[in-house]
Amino acid sequence: MTPRRQRMLVVGLGLAGVAVAVALSLRAFQENLLYFYTPTQVLAGEPPEGKKFRLGGLVEEGSVRREPGALEVHFDVVDNHDRLTVTYAGVLPDLFRDGQGVIAMGFLEPDGTFRADEVLAKHDENYMPPEVADALAAQGHPGDAATPGESPN
Repeated sequence: MTPRRQRMLVVGLGLAGVAVAVALSLRAFQENLLYFYTPTQVLAGEPPEGKKFRLGGLVEEGSVRREPGALEVHFDVVDNHDRLTVTYAGVLPDLFRDGQGVIAMGFLEPDGTFRADEVLAKHDENYMPPEVADALAAQGHPGDAATPGESPN
């Protein structure tokens, strides 16, 4: 084999290795994406079945129900049109309360409830996660005092 063919073979193998690495990285990235959905979108069947996703909206007033002697809590997330019951077993964030923006990460169970692995609450009285604020604004919900995604100074 001539030196030129050897160089071409090394370059070709290098490019093939880079292509395989990029393909594997993109596949892993796609599998780990958590998409955001509102209760209306979930009930319409938009989230992929059997995959984790993020559910966002407002905690419905008076919907928080706790199991006596257990960490499990049930609450409803609403978005002006629909509501979805969320079940979470764990300690809720300190800022979690009725009427506040929330994002729950988990999956939809066959009975139609959302089983959350993690619950995130807004971090101060004027902040709402941008995805939640945008989804609520699109459905006609009056916004908070601050612009979505901005923290007041």
